[in-house]
Amino acid sequence: MPGTGHETAIAASGPPAITAPRTPRRLAALAQALDAVLPTTAPTGETATPTPLMGLSTGIRALDDALGGLQPGRFYLVAAAPGAGSSLIATAAARTSALDQHQPVLYAASGLTRADVAARIVAAHLPVDYRRLRAGRLTPTEQDDTAALHHHLAQAPLYIDDGTDLTTDAIAESVPDLPGLALIVVDRLQRTEDPRLPLSGPTQITDAAQALAHLARTHELPVLAAVDTDDPQLIAALSLDITVTLARDADQIHATVTERDLGPQATLTLHADLAHARITDPIHPYASPTTPAPPPAASPNTPTPTPQAPIQAPTSPSEDPTPTEPPPTAASHKPSPRRTTAAPPPQGGYANRDYSYFTGMITRAVDEALHDHDGDVTAATEALVKKAVPNAMTLFEATRVGGNYEHTVYPETLEFLRKKTKDGADEIWEGRHNWTNTHLTDALQNGTHPPITVNALDTNASFLSAFKTHLPIGALIHQPDGGFDPKRSGIYRLPTRPTWHHPDLPDPIGNRREDGPVLLDDATIRLLIRCARLGLCEAPHITECWTSGASEGLLEKFRRVLTEARTSALETDDTVTVEYIKAMYSKFTSTIGESSVNRDIRRPDWMHIIRSQAFANLWYKSHRAHSNGLTVVRVRGTDELHIVGDWRTVFTEGRLTTQMKQKDQYTLPRKSAR
Repeated sequence: MPGTGHETAIAASGPPAITAPRTPRRLAALAQALDAVLPTTAPTGETATPTPLMGLSTGIRALDDALGGLQPGRFYLVAAAPGAGSSLIATAAARTSALDQHQPVLYAASGLTRADVAARIVAAHLPVDYRRLRAGRLTPTEQDDTAALHHHLAQAPLYIDDGTDLTTDAIAESVPDLPGLALIVVDRLQRTEDPRLPLSGPTQITDAAQALAHLARTHELPVLAAVDTDDPQLIAALSLDITVTLARDADQIHATVTERDLGPQATLTLHADLAHARITDPIHPYASPTTPAPPPAASPNTPTPTPQAPIQAPTSPSEDPTPTEPPPTAASHKPSPRRTTAAPPPQGGYANRDYSYFTGMITRAVDEALHDHDGDVTAATEALVKKAVPNAMTLFEATRVGGNYEHTVYPETLEFLRKKTKDGADEIWEGRHNWTNTHLTDALQNGTHPPITVNALDTNASFLSAFKTHLPIGALIHQPDGGFDPKRSGIYRLPTRPTWHHPDLPDPIGNRREDGPVLLDDATIRLLIRCARLGLCEAPHITECWTSGASEGLLEKFRRVLTEARTSALETDDTVTVEYIKAMYSKFTSTIGESSVNRDIRRPDWMHIIRSQAFANLWYKSHRAHSNGLTVVRVRGTDELHIVGDWRTVFTEGRLTTQMKQKDQYTLPRKSAR
C-alpha cells in the first residue's frame, strides 16, 4: 500500500512482476583455487622438479621462504617499534620488485619524502654508506658507482607518492593509472597521531589496514604496509591476513610470521645492515626460518592437542667482542710503525667493556699525524684538530652500529631552530651561566663581610660529560597541549620566564632576561623539574612542545670511547691525544647544528640539549657545594665554579671527567691599585 513503506504483491490476475536481472556471484571451481596453491609438477617420467608458484620476492630469501613470496590478493603488515626495521622491509620489497624484477611498484610514502625513499634504495642497492650519501660525502669511487647506477635506477618502474593528504582512497585512485601494477607498498602507518598525516593514529591505522586489505583482494595485488608499533593488542585487533612482527636486538632482527586464523607460522632471524639502510638474510646459515611442526592428525578418540608456542629459530652465538681484523682508522693515511708509546686501554675497559676496537681508531690517527709531521707535537696536534670534525663523525657512526635505535640524521628543521642571520642565533634559550653572588660581593665591598679566599675550580671535559643526556631519536613532532613526558625529548614553550628567588645559587636558566614566552630545551626543563622537586621553584608550566621519543644512550658509547681514550692519554701524559679528543667532542657539539663544516648530520636540537646539559651539570655541582656548606661565589659557562671553603671534602681533585681541578686562588675583596 502506498505510504506504508512496504511493497504488496500483485494479484495473480494482474500482469507478471518484472524482476531486475541478477548479477551472478563470482564462483571459482576448486581446480582454479588449486592452481594458486599447489606447485606445478612435471608429468611422470620427466626429470623436471616441482616449481612452486611463488609471489614477488621481498629481497630477503629467509622471509620469502616463510611467506611464500608476496602473493596477489594478500595484505601483509610488517609491525615493529620505531627503528626496528619495518620501513626497511618495505623498501626492500619495493626495490627488489622494481629494480631486479622490473615490475611496476606504487610506493605510498607517508611521513617520508621521495628523497628519503630514493636514498635508502641507492644505499641498499649499490651498496653505499647511507649517512655519507645523505651528507654528500661519498668517496670518488662511490660517486662513480652511483653515477653508473643512475641510469639503471631511473628506468625502474617505481612510482613514489609522497604528497600531502595521502589516504587509502588516494592510493586506490592511483592503481588504474599504473598499467601492470604488481605491488603496492605503504610506508608507513604511524601509531602516534599527526594531524598532517591521515595515515596516523590508532583509529586511522585500523581503518587504513582494513581498506588496504580490501584493496589487495579487489585488485588481486599484493599490498605490503609498514606500521611503527609492535603493540600486540593493536596488531591483534586489526585481524589481518599476514602479520610480520619484528623485534630488533643489536644487529639482529627477530621476525615472527603470523597468519590470522592459524596463529604463528614461522620465526626467523635476519641481519640489520643499517649502514646500508637495509635488512638482509642472516649471516649465519643456521639462523633460518623455523616452521612449527603440524600437530598429529586427530582421531575421534584422540583429545585435541594443546596449542604450542611457535618454535624459535636458533640465534647466532655471541661474537667475540674483539675483532679479528684491524678496525678502520679515523684518518686517511696508512698507520705509522714508528710510534709505539701509546698506552693500552685501562684493564677491563670502561664499565668492563672492551672498546679497544674504537680507541684504536684514535690511536692510529695520532700515530699517523706524528709520523706525517716527523714527530713534531705541535704540527701533529694542529693537523688532528683540523680533522676533528670528520674523524669524530666517523667514530660516532662506528659506535652507533648495532645500536638499539636508528636516529634521524636530517629531520626537517623547525623555524625556531633556524638562525635568523648567518652569525646570529635561533630562538632557543640555554641555561648559560654568567652569575655572581652579588649578595656576597656587595657585603664584601661595604665591609660588612670579612675578606674571603676563593678557589677557582674547573670542570674537566664538560661537553664530553654532557653527551650523557636525553636526546630525541626522530624528528620533533608538535604537541599543542604541551606537558612533559620523561620518555620524550625536544623543545618546550613556557608562557613566561620562571622566577628564581635564591641569591646564593645561580638561576637554572641563566642570566638572560626577556619578557614573554620562552623556548627551552629538554636538559633545561629536566633541571627545572629537579629544582621543583628540591623545593627551590615551581614546576615549569609547558603550554606546547615539539618532541620525539628519547634515549639517553645515543651518544653513550661514543662518550665512553672518548673517555677511555682520554684517560689512557692522561696516564701517559700524551698531550697530542688529549687535545685531539678535546677537539673531537667540542667540535662535534658545535657543528651538529647549522654548520657548513659538518654535513653528516643536522640536529640543532641535539646541539642545544648537549650544551644545556653541560650548563645543568655545572649547576648541579654548585648546588652540591652549597648543600655541603661551601659558599658559591661565581659560576661561569660550562666549567667554571668559584667557591669558598674546603672543596676537596666535596669534590675529588684530578683531571678525569668525574673530577675537578683548581685553576686559581684569590682573595675578595681585591685590593685596589694605588
